[in-house]
Amino acid sequence: MSVAVTIDLVDPTPPFEQVRRQLTTLIETGQLVTGDRLPSVRQLAADLGLATGTVARAYKELEGSGLVTTRRGGGTRVAARPAAGPAAATLLEDAAESYLARARTLGATPEQAVRALERVARRR
Repeated sequence: MSVAVTIDLVDPTPPFEQVRRQLTTLIETGQLVTGDRLPSVRQLAADLGLATGTVARAYKELEGSGLVTTRRGGGTRVAARPAAGPAAATLLEDAAESYLARARTLGATPEQAVRALERVARRR
C-alpha cells in the first residue's frame, strides 16, 4: 500500500517525527482507517530514502499511542480509532502541530494558517 508521506528536508523536525505526525494525521482524518495496512518498515524507508530505524521508531511511537498495531507476519495496521477524550485531544494537537509546520514551510504565519482552517471548517 502506498501512503502519502513525504520528508521535508527544510523542516527542522526530525524525519521520524515527520513520519509519525503525517501518519497520525492520515489516521485522524480518516484517510487511513481501522484495519488498513501500512507499508513495511523497509518499504516505507526505501520510498522515503530513510534508514529503516527511522521508520521503525515512528511506527513504534504510533503503536505506543494506540494508533497502530503490529503483529509478526501480519504487518502494521491501523488500530480502532480512540474514543474522544484526552488521548483524542493529544492526537488533535499533534495534527495541529503538523499543519502549522507545513504552513510555515509555505511562508504562512500561524494566524494565516488558523484563518485558512476556519474557512475550510465553515465550508464543511
